[in-house]
Amino acid sequence: MTEPERAVPALSARTRVVDPVTSLLPLLDAQSPLLFMRRGEGVAGLGEALRLTFRGPDRIARAAETWRRVAAAAAVDDPVRSSGSGLLAFGAFTFDERSEFESVLIVPRTIIGRRDGVSWVTEVTVAGEDGPHPTPEATALGAEFRLALQPGDVGPDRFRELVARAVERIRAGELRKVVLARDLVGHLPEGGDLRRVLVDLALGYPDTWTFAIDGHIGSSPETLVRVNHGKVSARVLAGSIARGADADADHAAALRLATSTKDLDEHRYAVQSVLDALGPHARSGISASEIPFALKLPNLWHLATNIEGTLSDGSSALDLAAALHPTAAVAGTPTGRALEVIRELEQLDRGRYGGPVGWVDAHGDGKWAVSLRSAEIDAAGDIRAYAGGGILAASDPDVELAETKLKFRPIVEAFG
Repeated sequence: MTEPERAVPALSARTRVVDPVTSLLPLLDAQSPLLFMRRGEGVAGLGEALRLTFRGPDRIARAAETWRRVAAAAAVDDPVRSSGSGLLAFGAFTFDERSEFESVLIVPRTIIGRRDGVSWVTEVTVAGEDGPHPTPEATALGAEFRLALQPGDVGPDRFRELVARAVERIRAGELRKVVLARDLVGHLPEGGDLRRVLVDLALGYPDTWTFAIDGHIGSSPETLVRVNHGKVSARVLAGSIARGADADADHAAALRLATSTKDLDEHRYAVQSVLDALGPHARSGISASEIPFALKLPNLWHLATNIEGTLSDGSSALDLAAALHPTAAVAGTPTGRALEVIRELEQLDRGRYGGPVGWVDAHGDGKWAVSLRSAEIDAAGDIRAYAGGGILAASDPDVELAETKLKFRPIVEAFG
């Protein structure tokens, strides 16, 4: 039986307004948090009403089709009608179709939302089951812990070697850009409260998407795609530089980034890949800002471009995530050849790092980020974090290694 033909349960979702929720973070499960949030607003989940898993090259497209059938069979009572209210599924998808990790959609039993001063709770019931609905209750965070992440399968020396080899192949004309990553590893203390990591990420990087789905946690600055009532938007990030030590140095760093031929080339490839993927779904028009702007984060400047359009084919947010992934920002150009080079050089299973992470609702609206500044925590408590950078003909191995150190900083500091 193919994935689109799998039987789907009949779900019922009932949403009600509740007293204002001050913070979603204390409501989360300490060991299995479900969260997608920015600037304190977003959605959190408790329990599992439905869990769907996918593998293979069409994993995201099959998830989109399966979710479409789940939503069509569901009964939804949603008087709130806000972004994230009603029935929704959290999702995290692997970067590579060959990954040993599962891609998942998870419908919680209880969903808590907070947006524009309104808070709500959605209770999801599976037909024929009387499963309990976890009651959202704030609980104190567990004991503090500090751990240092160590080099993993791709350490600093090997990463520099891989960058040098990639540069040779780019200069030989094999491809124009490839994104290479390296990893750090550690182990979560027994009973470690993952909400502590999420608190540090959310407070330290409030303008990013802080997420936790199926043991995959992080704080991403890059919006893969947003869909809301037929409108689609995305934010492309490619090209970065460290923040300056003072105001003058910081201004100079932003100026260097904005005039860097290497970074502007990398950014142009990434923007074009998104426009090419979204164009067939927004034939009435899609636009991107002509000149990238410098996006300021606590530790980095990024070149950024906003893209907007109106959908013409009724695609869901998950359909568009399938069309977009992987973008040139996380794979390279041309994409197919870049993926082959990544597999050959890295020999690292990235898991859900670099893949789409976010949520989709019963109408097909949703928000998906690119999983960056992220880590996988398995059932045994083993941690593997990832960071990477776009390699072009002008790339220098030492500079690229320094960039990954900066990109590791949010996760390293949150754990340590």
